[in-house]
Amino acid sequence: MLWYDPAPSTNPFPHLLVPSSSAPSRRFHRIARRLLRPVIARRAALALLLGALLPLGTAAVRALEEVPYVATPLPVVDAILDLAGVGAGDVLFDLGSGDGRVVITAARRFGTRGVGFELDPRLVELARQHAAQEGVADAVRFEQQDLFRADLRAATVVTLYLLPDVNLALRSRLLATLRPGTRIVSHDYDMGDWRPDRQVSVAAPGKPVGLRRASDLYLWTVPADVSGRWAGRVRLDGREHPLVLELRQAWQVIEATASLDGEDLPVRSARLDGDRVGIACGEGPAALEFALRADAAGLHGRLRRADGSETEWHAARTISGPARPTAAGRPSTSG
Repeated sequence: MLWYDPAPSTNPFPHLLVPSSSAPSRRFHRIARRLLRPVIARRAALALLLGALLPLGTAAVRALEEVPYVATPLPVVDAILDLAGVGAGDVLFDLGSGDGRVVITAARRFGTRGVGFELDPRLVELARQHAAQEGVADAVRFEQQDLFRADLRAATVVTLYLLPDVNLALRSRLLATLRPGTRIVSHDYDMGDWRPDRQVSVAAPGKPVGLRRASDLYLWTVPADVSGRWAGRVRLDGREHPLVLELRQAWQVIEATASLDGEDLPVRSARLDGDRVGIACGEGPAALEFALRADAAGLHGRLRRADGSETEWHAARTISGPARPTAAGRPSTSG
């Protein structure tokens, strides 16, 4: 059994316990019991939570059972926070928080409030001790909680160092629960066909797993659901004209068509970043540029005309098209 020491160290040392062929001594038994105590505690915590996870399906249960604890080297912690652009106004949730180093470092560097969710009660207590030692106990908290039941709605940044199957099991919940614009950073593992907005590789001195002493970090921004048909009006030449946008979406990638008075307008660009939508369409005197936000009330923001004038613009969704990836990974609209 391979076990990684959860002590707060930049270079955790892996212990490999291999019984000898001869009768083990009493000393070996004492050492083995001491080294295995954190594993036993983690499995006891898992046993209490598996019943709650059963309604989510056996895949989620199996994935969560297999997550080991491996401490993130401190230089990688700093790189995670930098990639996410963490600041004082953020609320950071760390899923599988271990000894608390990600949440604690964010609080110490930026004054960020944070919450760590961890199954192992020993690690939860260790993280609380570290927070007190670092003087940030008022800014952070640590909860013994399974990731599939934790309330994530308050987060503006989510960090995770889990296994690929767990990332995939969590993906739909992250998209459904987190607000558009929330940043997610995963250490070493991606989210399948949800491609990251950015990926970087950083040096990871003291990393206890893998042959490379490097870590891959993946960044996503949770996209708003903007797929469907949006109808508004635009004033040109002293008259009001109906303008319709049709948006097709796969994850954070959108494609658009536009029509003015029922006539198609060429779309020069379309982009989605969290809840922000940017579209440039039309040519010549009919050229239009939209800088919009998506919320429950619709699309609203600024419209810039070809002559440089700007005005407020609003559109209501008349036909919904739930975002979903197609077989080819291209945007698709249904409904």
